[in-house]
Amino acid sequence: MRKALLAVLATAAVLIPATPPAQAGDRSLRDAAPRYLRIGSAVAGGGHHVDQPYPDPFPNDRAYRKVLAREFSSVSPENQMKWEFIHPGRYEYHFGPADAIVAFARKNGQVVRGHTLLWHSQNPDWLTEGTFTKAELRTILRDHIFTVVGHYRGRIQQWDVANEIFNENGEYRQENIFIRELGPGIVADAFRWAHQADPRAQLFLNDYGVDWPGVKVDAYHALAQQLLAARVPLHGFASQAHLSTRYGAPDQLAGVLQRFDDLGLHTAITELDVRMDLPATGVPTAEQLATQAVYYKTVLDACLAVDGCNSFTLWGFTDKYSWVPVFFPAEGAATVMWDDFGKKPAYYTLLRTLARA
Repeated sequence: MRKALLAVLATAAVLIPATPPAQAGDRSLRDAAPRYLRIGSAVAGGGHHVDQPYPDPFPNDRAYRKVLAREFSSVSPENQMKWEFIHPGRYEYHFGPADAIVAFARKNGQVVRGHTLLWHSQNPDWLTEGTFTKAELRTILRDHIFTVVGHYRGRIQQWDVANEIFNENGEYRQENIFIRELGPGIVADAFRWAHQADPRAQLFLNDYGVDWPGVKVDAYHALAQQLLAARVPLHGFASQAHLSTRYGAPDQLAGVLQRFDDLGLHTAITELDVRMDLPATGVPTAEQLATQAVYYKTVLDACLAVDGCNSFTLWGFTDKYSWVPVFFPAEGAATVMWDDFGKKPAYYTLLRTLARA
């Protein structure tokens, strides 16, 4: 497998010139980035990792932590701050793993993006299968936000407050227990509570499938206008940017981000990866790696083109711990590094693009 990967990389270098060895060795993504732009990665752990045949990545893989510290100036707990992990019982909180990430970030001069406070997925059974009155549900959400955001007060740069709250048709997701039972006005309350718990944190709307203009983007734009008009503490809008080479590169993303920038909001890329259909060998072709690099560059270019885009986060940097094969079994190789942390063409493309910025 290693020989096959080296052969692919050698061919890919013809399609995408490699960064000169001295540059590649001396500079990291965080070093190359403009000062205003945080370059981040999700921190592997919790969620699907629990069912994989390896120990919890973050506390157990020293090489992984070394790359995470070197390459990135921002970290996002992949699952460790989601409800099912951090709030496993109604009156029980599990802060240890997330605390370790926050401490790691402080030690390595990184900021933290908190993820996520209001979402329809990865909620604990006690919440989704419980029988609560509307007043009880409201109290549960309020207590969760005050407890979690308050616990990290002053230590989180940005929070994904409302995550994936619209369907593709622009209607509110009824799978979200709080929106279904309490109505969409609960979104504004979530932002208000988060701001009260930590007035310094930047608070974001976050979703996938908002990389091109459309009804979903329109719904978020209308909501942002409503929240701002009501003086709700909304500070940003983010595109997750989970992409697949089955579909076109998001060449209109800059325009989408600019719409929210024009409202006075920060913008961000929060969960970027680019999956692909793999050959029978399981190893991407040189052409596939070149295409993947173009997708990564398209998203970074969009962020760099918008003044208020201040955070650019990959949803993991190594295929070793990528969520993609678990949820998209026919696709893979979605990150900028191989299992052994060797760098793909997409990595060098990001490095050069950041350096030129």
